[in-house]
Amino acid sequence: MTFLSSSRLTCVALAATLGALPAIAQDTASDQPATEAEASQPTDAADAPATAETEQPADQALGQPYVAEVAGDWQIECLRTTLEADPCRMVQILLDQGNPAVRVEVVTLPAESPAPAVATFYAPLETLLSEQLTLSIDGGRKSQHQFNYCSPQFCVAQVPFAPDAVTAFKRGAKAEAIIVPLRAPDQQVNLTMSLSGFTAGYDKLAEMNKASEAAVRKAQSEGGN
Repeated sequence: MTFLSSSRLTCVALAATLGALPAIAQDTASDQPATEAEASQPTDAADAPATAETEQPADQALGQPYVAEVAGDWQIECLRTTLEADPCRMVQILLDQGNPAVRVEVVTLPAESPAPAVATFYAPLETLLSEQLTLSIDGGRKSQHQFNYCSPQFCVAQVPFAPDAVTAFKRGAKAEAIIVPLRAPDQQVNLTMSLSGFTAGYDKLAEMNKASEAAVRKAQSEGGN
């Protein structure tokens, strides 16, 4: 199973990934350790003048995420656009002792990208970054991945998947993600990532994002005429 270094993502691929990410909110004033921090959730879009679009239900408003499909323990979440097809991602919330801890998003990338997909892990701010993020599938070999950056709400590790990594996730039953709390550097937080539905969800996601890419190209072409 091969993961690619995040430095090998091209600017185009990274932009495509970040463009599909949600705005995430987390209570930064919380005094709870990382093991008890809640996973970040999408926030409401910025206020806009009242239009027919903004008067629609929340999951129909432009720029708002909505659940398009459910595949096993994964949700396919898309962002509402004016295009014929919307950009999407697979989402799962990893729990620590029953509490939301880390949000995982998987995004398929355009064919010209150096990796077919990238997984983004949103960890609590009180995560010991020097210990990195550790991943393994079905108890197999563990790999470590650096955190790319932190915002005022969360810390992010982006892990590009090589083709054989995608295959390994499709064949696996569960993966494990490990982070270390800043306040308890001698402890580990072991988080189980269910791979139930990953294959069906990933294949559907790839199909949906290809349609989204085609819709973008069509809009660009029509806009240039």
